[in-house]
Amino acid sequence: MELQVSTASQAGHAVVSAVGELDLYTAPRLQQALQALLGEQELDRVVVDLSGVEFCDSTGMNVLLSGMKRVRERGGVFELAAPRPAVQRILQVTGLDTVFTVHDAVPALDAT
Repeated sequence: MELQVSTASQAGHAVVSAVGELDLYTAPRLQQALQALLGEQELDRVVVDLSGVEFCDSTGMNVLLSGMKRVRERGGVFELAAPRPAVQRILQVTGLDTVFTVHDAVPALDAT
């Protein structure tokens, strides 16, 4: 299955939405989107909307961790939003639910 990635940003905040499966083959698409976004502008907050992600493997988690590291190095906040049960389970089993800030819903771009 393909992975569709889209971004929206406003006033230093960005939402990156992913739809599909986040795995070895599709994770580079998300990684490229995050790199492009961070290269284009200074962001205080990046939220990755996982509501459309049906599956995520370790490669996908590594892309998310890498994105978080890059945003934090720049003094920003990196958050995950609306993971489906399968992705939430992976976060819990790996302990990454304590590493990432995870929201039940996608925050509005203008929310702080």
